Amino acid sequence: MQYLEYIHRILCGESVMYIYNNKDWPHFHWHSEQLIHTLATVRHKQGHLLGKMAGLGFTLQTEAMLETMTLEVIKTSEIEGEILKADQVRSSIARRLGIETFGLVRADRDVEGVVEMLLDATQHYDYPLTKERLFGWHAALFPTGYSGMYKITVGNWRTEGDGPMQVISGPMGRERVHFEAPAFDRLEEEMQRFLEWFNSEQLIDPVIKAGIAHLWFVTIHPFDDGNGRIARTIADLQLSRADTSTQRFYSMSAQIRKEWGMYYDMLEKTQKGTVDITEWLDWFLACLDRAVVASGEVLNTVLSKARYWEWLTTKSLNERQKLLLNKLMDGFDGKLTTSKWAKIAKCSQDTALRDIQNLMAQGILIQEESGGRSTAYLLAPLNER
Repeated sequence: MQYLEYIHRILCGESVMYIYNNKDWPHFHWHSEQLIHTLATVRHKQGHLLGKMAGLGFTLQTEAMLETMTLEVIKTSEIEGEILKADQVRSSIARRLGIETFGLVRADRDVEGVVEMLLDATQHYDYPLTKERLFGWHAALFPTGYSGMYKITVGNWRTEGDGPMQVISGPMGRERVHFEAPAFDRLEEEMQRFLEWFNSEQLIDPVIKAGIAHLWFVTIHPFDDGNGRIARTIADLQLSRADTSTQRFYSMSAQIRKEWGMYYDMLEKTQKGTVDITEWLDWFLACLDRAVVASGEVLNTVLSKARYWEWLTTKSLNERQKLLLNKLMDGFDGKLTTSKWAKIAKCSQDTALRDIQNLMAQGILIQEESGGRSTAYLLAPLNER
């Protein structure tokens, strides 16, 4: 059933047949000739990016990976309406990877869970994907057994008591239903078939396999909550296999967040179509291509930060100043004022003001033009040093 036929059925009051009810499910097929150009382009860009990063040296590679993975964790959660604190995400990843950085902060349990899942997927991409591993990811995402105010089944498939699983997006009160997932009594068989396929070798490009895996898992929607984040993590695992690298220098979730509307439109359209998933794969590859291109922004941030620190080695800085300057380079939340400096550095406001005035005298900080009691301070652009 094609998408327009689905719309016609809805208007006529007829029932909907989702993709998993198709007699050919899950034997997906696609038109390779329609994908070959985009696939070749994105594979070339992936290789070019990895080669470029390899030439930067270990320190910059590590910093770029830290920036990319922080972005991935933040954006995959944003897609589901959860806002995580960037400094907590960054600190959690840095600690787990043994990366030394200024100003590590304690991360909340929900942050630690998403980080733990992503790192397990990407740092151990060559491990089999098993039911037990998925249950572990799910338990990490929901350590309290609750999703918001609602108790959910954690570390296991959803149950009959959970009722029909509708896949929705949008704010509360204005939700949009995209499709309904298979009934709970199909989950064990469906997931066993998916995992056997995922862990076996196929004569398909590993990037194409990432797109299929994402779609297949999110169609089954085996958990009470967290299915979108886990689907994107499975795709990240497969993309790590495609790159044969634990280092991540592009964020698929960050690009999906930018294309949030199209992402859900494509999921909905594909669920109400046939097992010909050419259009889904074409969108997935194009989205991945844009994600790889966008990695240039991360690289520019890393290089800019490196140039700053190279210059700062010629300056006299105390530990408080290093801490706050690092936070400014990482993207400070809000405006930096004397009171915020004092709170973060755990010092008096008089000490904070002296620290700031010293940095201004060295040409490192500049004052915002607004002035006043709530004067804020910014990093001086490199070209104004």
